Amino acid sequence: MVSTYWRRARQPHRTEGFKSSTDPQLEAKIRDVVGLYLAPPQSAVVVCVDEKTQIQALDRTRPILPMRPGIPQRPIHDYIRHGTTALFAALETATGRSSTPITRATATASSCAS
Repeated sequence: MVSTYWRRARQPHRTEGFKSSTDPQLEAKIRDVVGLYLAPPQSAVVVCVDEKTQIQALDRTRPILPMRPGIPQRPIHDYIRHGTTALFAALETATGRSSTPITRATATASSCAS
């Protein structure tokens, strides 16, 4: 009973929030960006770009055990660190073409210390 309550109702590590901008010209800027996506200038290429940095480059110490009938997949929780990497994504809005270059993993002595 206590564990059910803790799992479902009491999760202090999860927070929700929304921070609104204080920029007085925010609405005009949003209209400019949305207008660019909806009606781009003639001969223009409009690209939407996003990034996710500090992705941990991990490798399992052993292969993940495959699923069998009635038994779920069992991942191994031990891993080897290979530093961090970054993912960048770009979407060309007119064609829907996307590209996602991934940077090489970077490792330092402090990030690999045991």
